[in-house]
Amino acid sequence: MNRVTRAARAEWGPLYAAVRPALARRRLRAVPMTVTAVALATVVHLVHRRTWGYGFIEEVGAVRAEDPLWAALLRTPLSLFVPALDLPVWGALAQILLVFGIAEICLGKRRTLAVAYLATLAGTLYARVGVALGPDVPLVGLPCSDARVVDTGPSAAVVGLAVYLGWRLRAYATAGVVVVAMIVEVLVKENLAGKEHLAAIAAVLVLCGLRAVRQRRSARSGAGGGEGRSGVPPIQS
Repeated sequence: MNRVTRAARAEWGPLYAAVRPALARRRLRAVPMTVTAVALATVVHLVHRRTWGYGFIEEVGAVRAEDPLWAALLRTPLSLFVPALDLPVWGALAQILLVFGIAEICLGKRRTLAVAYLATLAGTLYARVGVALGPDVPLVGLPCSDARVVDTGPSAAVVGLAVYLGWRLRAYATAGVVVVAMIVEVLVKENLAGKEHLAAIAAVLVLCGLRAVRQRRSARSGAGGGEGRSGVPPIQS
């Protein structure tokens, strides 16, 4: 039991130390961006379910690989907050509240949005590449029918943020579990969403690698300060 406790503290101790004081002191005021995102996703979902709002949300927030690239890029930011109609909306809202909330406290608003958008954009662009390659290309190819699949929701951003947080806070086992879970998802049910999650993870891992290289260079040159010495960027709250 003591070994398990020590392992849990090593894995999640920095996360707990960063999140608990902020929430205890300010509660939801510590995560204003996350609260806004949950509210936005809720409103968008309610409008999307109405006859009079369905077409509007599809026009401004639904992304398909067959769409012109410029239209897909314009719709991608809002698509993150358009929960899929065929899935329980509470699942998407819970993902945003939990993962975005932790990221907002640990990374700050701008970096949270940047990583979330990178992950979502990676999935969106992968869909176009996968359809262009076709189903005959192993692992990365997609059938032509996937070009017409509506691509919305926060899942790619949530997965990307979870992996980035795991790297940032040295919760490597947790990040590894997320990666393995997404791989299993594709192996069990190979679909567009699962492969987009892997594309999001790949993009975030590249980002982590670039930041790690930058930290090592800063440490060698002596210009990294505390960040360079520890190997882990300071947590923002």
